[in-house]
Amino acid sequence: MISESPCWVKSSYSDNGGDCIEAATNLVASRGVVPIRDSKDPDGPVLRLHPSAFTDLVEFARRATV
Repeated sequence: MISESPCWVKSSYSDNGGDCIEAATNLVASRGVVPIRDSKDPDGPVLRLHPSAFTDLVEFARRATV
């Protein structure tokens, strides 16, 4: 059994102001989820979103910042 670890990434739009989330989109194919976490608390809780919910979250954030 292969246990794939999350590969955490932060948006390239992040200005390192501290209010960021990180996502591990590499787990979509193997686990069917997109884990997200607070970048300031990497050992804290992780929210696991269905890929479509993650897409909706990203679209919401884009609309909120325009």
